[in-house]
Amino acid sequence: MATDDPITEGMPGRYAAALFDLANEENAVAAVEKDLSSFDALLDMSADLKAMVRSPVISREEQAKALAAVLAKAGIGGTTANFLRLIAKNGRLFAVSDMTKAYKALAARARGEVGAEVTSAQPLDEAQVAELKATLKASVGKDVQLSTRVDPSLLGGLVVKIGSRMIDSSLRTKLAGLRVALKG
Repeated sequence: MATDDPITEGMPGRYAAALFDLANEENAVAAVEKDLSSFDALLDMSADLKAMVRSPVISREEQAKALAAVLAKAGIGGTTANFLRLIAKNGRLFAVSDMTKAYKALAARARGEVGAEVTSAQPLDEAQVAELKATLKASVGKDVQLSTRVDPSLLGGLVVKIGSRMIDSSLRTKLAGLRVALKG
């Protein structure tokens, strides 16, 4: 199935689009987005959960049992829980992070927002995040939802990804460019 929409391209995008359509019919787009973010945070916090989700050795039935326990403990129910159980049953649980990312992009687009991934060497404080949002809004002309993460290997500066555009002002990249210039 060919598509011109890069968000819904590929298997994770198709699952995310189906979930978004269902959530939209149920007026639960924000609730599903919140639950998916909670599940994604659980994946980030637990190496065991991440291993269970990605392991081809663990059977679909075992994944479904473990998933049921995690969902109950995390308080994730309704449409999101049904969706997660379905992808576990279909053997697609390994792609849940990509599905979450695509769903968030669809939800942001429906709200008239654009998503941006920001990687910094150190955690950004609220004032820096606000200033970055304002600068990006002036640049793209839409509200910007930031997803931040920290990568100490950048040494300093930021890497900002908006759609297919990437702005890399990290110290690591500048030093690499300087190294090439000095060798050349």
